[in-house]
Amino acid sequence: MPANSSNCAPDRGSLVAIIDDDAEIRYSLHRVLSAHGYGASTASNGKDGIALARREQPRVIFLDNRMEGMSGIETLQHLRTACPTAMVILMTAFGTTQTAIEAMKYGAFDYIIKPFDVKKVLALTESALRANREMEAAKGHYAPLLNSDDYKEGIVGSSEKMQAVYKMIGQVAANDFTVLITGESGTGKELVARCLHQHSHLADKPFMAVNCAAIPENLIESELFGHEKGAFTGASQQRIGIFEQCDGGTIFLDEIGDMAPATQTKILRVLQEGEIQRVGGTGIIKVRVRMIAATNKDLETMVKEKTFREDLYYRLNVVRMRLPSLRERLEDVPPLVEFMLQRLVKNQKSRVTQIAPEALAVLMRYRWPGNVRELENVIQRATVMAKGDTILPKDLPQEVLRSAEDNPAPESRLREEETPAIAVPAPSAPASPAAPEKSAPAVSLPAETAPEAKAPAAASAGAISLSDACDILYALLREQTDENILGVIEKEMIVRALKETGGNQVRASAILGITRATLRKRIDDLHLHY
Repeated sequence: MPANSSNCAPDRGSLVAIIDDDAEIRYSLHRVLSAHGYGASTASNGKDGIALARREQPRVIFLDNRMEGMSGIETLQHLRTACPTAMVILMTAFGTTQTAIEAMKYGAFDYIIKPFDVKKVLALTESALRANREMEAAKGHYAPLLNSDDYKEGIVGSSEKMQAVYKMIGQVAANDFTVLITGESGTGKELVARCLHQHSHLADKPFMAVNCAAIPENLIESELFGHEKGAFTGASQQRIGIFEQCDGGTIFLDEIGDMAPATQTKILRVLQEGEIQRVGGTGIIKVRVRMIAATNKDLETMVKEKTFREDLYYRLNVVRMRLPSLRERLEDVPPLVEFMLQRLVKNQKSRVTQIAPEALAVLMRYRWPGNVRELENVIQRATVMAKGDTILPKDLPQEVLRSAEDNPAPESRLREEETPAIAVPAPSAPASPAAPEKSAPAVSLPAETAPEAKAPAAASAGAISLSDACDILYALLREQTDENILGVIEKEMIVRALKETGGNQVRASAILGITRATLRKRIDDLHLHY
């Protein structure tokens, strides 16, 4: 007998739901899935299928596209609310471009063309279940890293280098000194400039940003200083320039290293005298603006090469702020990702609310040549590719995945002296780790017991290579324990990573270069209590 919604009542806890108005299809799929150990429920139309999904919360749903009454695409849209974590596989007899686009647009995991190949059905079911398990594993383990105050400025990060930036903003914002912000493209120079303005006594005055590299050389003077009617061909009326519009406020000159020498001279006059002159005009106009400039170029070298005015450089370089690249502060990747996801959700541009620990670990092993701007692009793309509410590794761009494979450990962990790692606190303090059944031996080596052959000359100066440290550690453990050496070291490293992150397993797994699931298993195996 073919299975239908009445004579094949859904089993509680069913992994798979089948929604199709064709009784033969329901029967065939139910039989195949059941024979391979998958609990399956069925419904004969979209309305009943939505009710079944809401009641049973299946992990995978096979959904027919062409049904009487509510179509598959319409049903799919309702299923996103009724059972948001389910992986929906659309079934269709017509593999058209429109079907594929519509299915992916409304969040289907995949689609399959009738008639079915049993192996493909089973492979697709397992793939969908695996994706569902990964998303479920991420839930409850992705601790919020930000509070509401972190969102006000739009500058996110708690690394030591970013803390230095925040301190500098606080020190500089209250006065009108000119500020020069340096750093690679995509590090957030304009955000820092806006933050300086918002925390100054000019916060209620205008703030205007100008990208000097984006305005043609023959137009930038008119944009900055304005022009008189008839000053040049096309100047049909008087124009008020940005400096006049921003009088009393803050002007941000981004990419000032790309400014033409003639314009540099006029900017210098503004800084020295507080005066401008419109293009084609004869009158002097007094303006008072606070100037913040930014560049990703080496202005000192440009001064030596005579491509940037030395006197302007010194006028701009009153207070200098260098923004760190993202690869220098990889520990800030998790809060940045959270910030970006929450902003996308808030703007109703995404339904993705979290990222799987394995995907986060990939992002923390990438070098980010495009810095925060590149990270934002990657997250936006991943939310488009994600089939549920969680970003998985497979949703990330191939170039990020390939690069992460070549960098097994985050750069900030390999270069502690340049980018000190700081802990991202969990929402609540974790329980203290219980004492192990057999204490691991201490790994500090007293000077008098250190083997002379193994002690490098640099050790006396406080520097020691990784190879030398391993030699010393190996010799010590061989003398003090009969236990498995790798097991002892593994346990010590896990304990240290968990302590550093306040018990946050997502952060600890990223530091150790393993998945969160692997870390959880090792914690259980080692009888650690985190």
